[in-house]
Amino acid sequence: MLKIRMQGTKKDIHWFQRLLEQDKAIHVLQISEIFANKGTNKFFRAYAEVERTEK
Repeated sequence: MLKIRMQGTKKDIHWFQRLLEQDKAIHVLQISEIFANKGTNKFFRAYAEVERTEK
């Protein structure tokens, strides 16, 4: 299992979440809500737990 921290604009985070969910080689276990980063209104963060899909 991998734990991934995604950081960027809300639009970029949603885009990458869709990529993870559509990839057949990856099983998404969990994706957190989006959190605001301190000191900026532009950048946010979210966390994902993923694992390889077994063949």
